[in-house]
Amino acid sequence: MAISYNKRELQKKKEQKRKDKQKRKEERKANSSGSLDDMIAYVDENGVITDTPPDPLMKQEVEVESIVISTPKKEDVEEPILIGRVEFFNSGKGYGFIKNTANTEKYFFHVSNAPANIAEGNMVTFELERGKRGMNAVHIVITK
Repeated sequence: MAISYNKRELQKKKEQKRKDKQKRKEERKANSSGSLDDMIAYVDENGVITDTPPDPLMKQEVEVESIVISTPKKEDVEEPILIGRVEFFNSGKGYGFIKNTANTEKYFFHVSNAPANIAEGNMVTFELERGKRGMNAVHIVITK
Protein backbone atom coordinates (compact mmCIF):
# COMPACT_ATOMS: atom_id res chain seq x y z
CA MET A 1 0.00 0.00 0.00
CA ALA A 2 1.44 3.32 -1.05
CA ILE A 3 1.34 6.43 1.16
CA SER A 4 0.31 9.56 -0.67
CA TYR A 5 2.37 12.73 -0.62
CA ASN A 6 -0.24 14.54 1.56
CA LYS A 7 -0.22 11.82 4.22
CA ARG A 8 3.56 11.86 4.37
CA GLU A 9 3.60 15.65 4.81
CA LEU A 10 0.99 15.45 7.59
CA GLN A 11 3.03 12.78 9.39
CA LYS A 12 6.15 14.96 9.13
CA LYS A 13 4.27 17.97 10.58
CA LYS A 14 2.91 15.89 13.49
CA GLU A 15 6.36 14.51 14.25
CA GLN A 16 7.87 18.02 14.12
CA LYS A 17 5.19 19.35 16.54
CA ARG A 18 5.85 16.46 18.91
CA LYS A 19 9.61 17.18 18.85
CA ASP A 20 9.05 20.93 19.41
CA LYS A 21 6.75 20.22 22.36
CA GLN A 22 9.30 17.85 23.92
CA LYS A 23 12.05 20.44 23.42
CA ARG A 24 9.99 23.21 25.14
CA LYS A 25 9.23 20.86 28.03
CA GLU A 26 12.92 20.09 28.54
CA GLU A 27 13.78 23.84 28.39
CA ARG A 28 11.20 24.60 31.09
CA LYS A 29 12.64 21.88 33.31
CA ALA A 30 16.17 23.18 32.82
CA ASN A 31 15.30 26.85 33.47
CA SER A 32 13.04 26.50 36.50
CA SER A 33 14.72 26.18 39.88
CA GLY A 34 11.50 25.04 41.57
CA SER A 35 12.71 25.97 45.03
CA LEU A 36 10.30 26.89 47.78
CA ASP A 37 11.91 30.32 48.24
CA ASP A 38 10.95 31.26 44.68
CA MET A 39 7.30 30.40 45.33
CA ILE A 40 6.78 32.27 48.65
CA ALA A 41 4.97 35.60 48.60
CA TYR A 42 4.66 38.04 51.51
CA VAL A 43 1.95 40.56 52.33
CA ASP A 44 3.02 43.87 53.87
CA GLU A 45 1.06 46.00 56.37
CA ASN A 46 -0.77 47.72 53.49
CA GLY A 47 -1.92 44.46 51.93
CA VAL A 48 0.55 44.60 49.00
CA ILE A 49 2.02 41.26 47.88
CA THR A 50 5.82 41.31 47.66
CA ASP A 51 8.61 38.78 47.28
CA THR A 52 10.74 40.27 50.09
CA PRO A 53 10.18 39.11 53.68
CA PRO A 54 9.06 41.71 56.23
CA ASP A 55 11.61 43.42 58.44
CA PRO A 56 11.43 41.90 61.96
CA LEU A 57 12.44 45.24 63.52
CA MET A 58 9.28 46.90 62.15
CA LYS A 59 7.00 44.31 63.76
CA GLN A 60 4.24 45.75 65.99
CA GLU A 61 2.43 43.84 68.72
CA VAL A 62 -1.36 43.95 68.57
CA GLU A 63 -3.57 43.32 71.59
CA VAL A 64 -6.39 40.92 70.86
CA GLU A 65 -8.86 42.97 72.92
CA SER A 66 -8.23 46.07 70.76
CA ILE A 67 -9.52 44.36 67.59
CA VAL A 68 -13.02 45.57 66.77
CA ILE A 69 -15.35 43.16 64.99
CA SER A 70 -18.19 44.55 62.90
CA THR A 71 -20.83 42.33 64.48
CA PRO A 72 -21.09 42.33 68.27
CA LYS A 73 -20.99 39.09 70.19
CA LYS A 74 -24.40 37.56 70.69
CA GLU A 75 -25.36 37.65 74.31
CA ASP A 76 -27.83 35.27 75.89
CA VAL A 77 -31.00 37.33 75.81
CA GLU A 78 -34.23 35.70 76.85
CA GLU A 79 -36.88 35.81 74.15
CA PRO A 80 -39.80 38.06 75.10
CA ILE A 81 -43.09 36.27 75.60
CA LEU A 82 -45.62 37.63 73.12
CA ILE A 83 -49.36 38.02 73.66
CA GLY A 84 -51.92 37.34 70.96
CA ARG A 85 -55.34 35.98 70.07
CA VAL A 86 -56.14 32.80 68.13
CA GLU A 87 -57.45 34.19 64.86
CA PHE A 88 -58.15 30.86 63.12
CA PHE A 89 -57.90 27.22 64.20
CA ASN A 90 -58.75 24.08 62.22
CA SER A 91 -58.79 21.14 64.64
CA GLY A 92 -59.30 18.65 61.80
CA LYS A 93 -56.08 19.62 60.05
CA GLY A 94 -54.24 20.57 63.24
CA TYR A 95 -53.07 24.10 62.52
CA GLY A 96 -54.06 27.69 63.09
CA PHE A 97 -52.96 31.32 63.17
CA ILE A 98 -52.31 33.64 66.09
CA LYS A 99 -52.59 37.41 65.67
CA ASN A 100 -50.09 39.33 67.78
CA THR A 101 -51.83 42.09 69.78
CA ALA A 102 -48.74 44.35 69.73
CA ASN A 103 -48.21 44.65 65.98
CA THR A 104 -51.11 42.73 64.34
CA GLU A 105 -48.74 40.21 62.70
CA LYS A 106 -50.18 36.73 62.15
CA TYR A 107 -48.12 33.65 62.98
CA PHE A 108 -48.74 30.04 62.00
CA PHE A 109 -48.89 27.38 64.72
CA HIS A 110 -49.24 23.61 64.71
CA VAL A 111 -51.40 21.73 67.17
CA SER A 112 -48.28 19.97 68.53
CA ASN A 113 -47.08 23.35 69.89
CA ALA A 114 -50.43 24.27 71.45
CA PRO A 115 -52.51 22.99 74.40
CA ALA A 116 -55.27 20.46 73.64
CA ASN A 117 -58.19 22.80 74.52
CA ILE A 118 -57.16 25.71 72.25
CA ALA A 119 -59.97 27.37 70.25
CA GLU A 120 -60.62 30.44 68.13
CA GLY A 121 -60.77 33.66 70.15
CA ASN A 122 -58.54 32.43 73.02
CA MET A 123 -55.96 34.89 74.35
CA VAL A 124 -52.55 33.19 74.41
CA THR A 125 -48.91 33.82 75.18
CA PHE A 126 -46.35 32.38 72.76
CA GLU A 127 -42.78 32.50 71.55
CA LEU A 128 -41.51 32.67 67.97
CA GLU A 129 -39.33 30.21 66.12
CA ARG A 130 -38.14 30.32 62.51
CA GLY A 131 -39.78 27.63 60.39
CA LYS A 132 -39.48 26.57 56.75
CA ARG A 133 -41.88 29.27 55.52
CA GLY A 134 -41.40 32.01 58.11
CA MET A 135 -41.92 32.61 61.81
CA ASN A 136 -44.01 30.08 63.72
CA ALA A 137 -45.64 30.40 67.14
CA VAL A 138 -44.36 27.82 69.67
CA HIS A 139 -44.74 27.18 73.42
CA ILE A 140 -48.33 28.43 73.32
CA VAL A 141 -50.14 28.87 76.65
CA ILE A 142 -53.77 29.95 77.05
CA THR A 143 -54.21 33.02 79.29
CA LYS A 144 -57.32 34.32 81.03
